[in-house]
Amino acid sequence: MENFAQLEQLLTGRGPGRIAVAAAHDSHVLESVHGVWQKGYAAPILIGDKEKIFAIADELEIDVSHMTIIKELDDRRAAEMAVNLVNNREADVLMKGALQTADLLKAVLERDKGLRTNRLLSHVGLYEINGYHKLLFITDGGINIAPDLKQKADIVTNAITVARALGVEKPKIAVLAAVETVNPAMQPTLDAAALTLMSQRGQIKNCIIDGPLAMDNAINLEAAVHKGISSPVAGDADILLVPNIEAGNILVKALIFLSNARSCGIITGARVPLVVTSRAESSEAKYYSILLALAIHDQIC
Repeated sequence: MENFAQLEQLLTGRGPGRIAVAAAHDSHVLESVHGVWQKGYAAPILIGDKEKIFAIADELEIDVSHMTIIKELDDRRAAEMAVNLVNNREADVLMKGALQTADLLKAVLERDKGLRTNRLLSHVGLYEINGYHKLLFITDGGINIAPDLKQKADIVTNAITVARALGVEKPKIAVLAAVETVNPAMQPTLDAAALTLMSQRGQIKNCIIDGPLAMDNAINLEAAVHKGISSPVAGDADILLVPNIEAGNILVKALIFLSNARSCGIITGARVPLVVTSRAESSEAKYYSILLALAIHDQIC
């Protein structure tokens, strides 16, 4: 895939998915949800302050009267209700509205009533970047703070599942570090080398992993050649695995705010995809995040 238009094409002709939105009284959320509803991609269930929802809709001049709206003023209770809709098979995707991420994830991870699986939760972002020849996945810049080797293997596996659901049969994964050589004093380089070997030995399947690679080598073949790096991933990465949440957060925000990259993302590892975007993200980012969640739902659930 080269652009988000191709992501949208995956939903053309499908029946509408069902999306439960917890604390839906948010302008960007309502705008994005209305967009997917208007195109027939999703049937939203809005849970939150009903009066605020209608007031925001009037301000945006959008019609939400045909959507299911459940009044719930308590944000935590709204999150629990959204999770229950998924558990009762009345919703396919869960979306965060105007509530704290921690409150939503608490409901998702509740042992008896939540959406737990045996997989690690991780964030997978998808970016359309001027100057790069295809859509680029970046993980994990949103959930896991300082993942160890085992967690990184799980994060990679989650990202592979998402990429394959979008048609990338054998994604190329660059494990990022500050340098391209293994340095015992730099743990990310050791993890990168281990992940590369795990892929070669079939412990991590359906992908090609190489690392450590610096950012320039991962996305620019000329830079890799100049440094004498021979790699099947260099200059053609589908997925970037960042060493920690700080690196991922800085990278993706630089792409969005300095390079005007288009972005979307989901949290995977639960029973259904979770649309958990920052409040600062645009309605467009939320719109495409919903599309991403709907596009992969049938493949990973």
